[in-house]
Amino acid sequence: MTTRLLGLAFASADALIEVDSGGTIAFGIGVGPVSGQDAAAWTGKALGDLLHEGGAVVATVRALQPGQRTPAVSVLLRAGPDRLRRATLRAFVLPQLAPAVSCGLTYEGPAFMASELQTRPLVDAETFMAEAAPVVESATGLALAFLDVQGLEGLTDDVAARMNRRIEATLQSAAVQGSSAAQLTPERFALLRAPDDRRDIAAEIVEAGRAEGVDLSARNFASEVPKGAESLCVLRAMRFAIEGCLKNDGLANPQLAFADSLKRTFREAETFRTLVKAREFQVHYQPIVHLDSRAVHHFEALARFSANSGPGEAIRMAEELALIESFDLAVAEKVLKRMRQPGAGLLKMAINVSGGSLGDDAYVENLLHMTSGATAERKRLMVEVTETAALADLEAADRRLGALREAGIKVCIDDFGAGAASYDYIRRLSVDAVKIDGALIHDIETDERSATMLRSIVELCQSLKLEIIAEMIETESLAKALQGMGVQFGQGWLFGRAEAEPRTQLASVAPVRRRGAVEAWG
Repeated sequence: MTTRLLGLAFASADALIEVDSGGTIAFGIGVGPVSGQDAAAWTGKALGDLLHEGGAVVATVRALQPGQRTPAVSVLLRAGPDRLRRATLRAFVLPQLAPAVSCGLTYEGPAFMASELQTRPLVDAETFMAEAAPVVESATGLALAFLDVQGLEGLTDDVAARMNRRIEATLQSAAVQGSSAAQLTPERFALLRAPDDRRDIAAEIVEAGRAEGVDLSARNFASEVPKGAESLCVLRAMRFAIEGCLKNDGLANPQLAFADSLKRTFREAETFRTLVKAREFQVHYQPIVHLDSRAVHHFEALARFSANSGPGEAIRMAEELALIESFDLAVAEKVLKRMRQPGAGLLKMAINVSGGSLGDDAYVENLLHMTSGATAERKRLMVEVTETAALADLEAADRRLGALREAGIKVCIDDFGAGAASYDYIRRLSVDAVKIDGALIHDIETDERSATMLRSIVELCQSLKLEIIAEMIETESLAKALQGMGVQFGQGWLFGRAEAEPRTQLASVAPVRRRGAVEAWG
């Protein structure tokens, strides 16, 4: 009967060993970690000598009682001088053989040099997402896994350091190749796993804690990425789930949040594609005036997906899913069509372009192609570069924007001062104008610090010979204050709201815009 039980255990492993109460291997059968090696050769050696940094595993094995078994544990076997091989160890005590412990070993991958083994620290959520992008692009199947560990608080520094190393090693060994595991909160971790990986990493962490004398509890859960899912949609859903874990000490069921987010992302992405392809959105036009003469200088084209709502959330989604370029070009197409209508005269228009659309040459090439038949139109067109998606390569972006300027199209930095990249943009991009974010001008009449900051920005722009536009102007007194500082152009509800048709004749005073409303598409 013992032989049959041993054979049954061995059938699911590459090698089977028995360890006596002193931790010495008393019996071995099967193949070793190196081709041509027999597991019987391990007889008489200490289990600890077989394992690389396997003290916790040895302690767990020796503590097993008759009838008990361990979950699958990832280990590193010594496969010769300076060589290692990954394996999964499952230990159990057959009552007939007690106190001997039977250990089944299943090898994973070929042996490798010990120098190739690197212990990677856990990364933060942002780094995790950045590393996940190429993995999601190339992998055929993945699962987003979360691990919650309770009992890590209140440990002494040395014990906490050892536990951190054990958690790092366990999670990094379970993460798919090319990605790192992340620590989202003090108690919650995340990693990308192969969907068929059956290792119980929660049990491994608990066992590692027991080896350090720490009483831990842990649970892990994973949500498999559906086959055929678009990688960009997966990334957005992952980001949603991970951001949810960072709020309010994490989500109660992050795997459900991930699954719900993934479904919603697919739905929203398809809706957005359909709207853009069918051009089922409107463009409204808000006047930008000379502050001196109050004559309309040009209009900003603002997309609307419903009667009067800006598509802010849809734009952010489109940027994250790399759908923004087609949308930016669709807006340009509608604007050019309006500029070409009979009676349009010499209307000048500003169109927004996301930083995401300037990630390659396609947007610029398409816009130049769209205006190639009437080059005079280019002199009536301005492109406003928004910061909703940061420009990853400013040198390349400057080259692309330079091609537009050479063709006669003006370039403006939108929402200047609202983001951290604004001054880097003005320093490294060749542009014609800046539009100062409304949040910077809102309080200049009541807050001297705001007024001083704005004067500094205006002086900087003037020294660079840039046109200056101020947005969100609500009152006549604010318009005059800006005019006195040297701001040339103004935009806001004082001069007119965005309307379906560009209005060149403005009322002397427009209704004051409501507090908190933002006339912007990003």
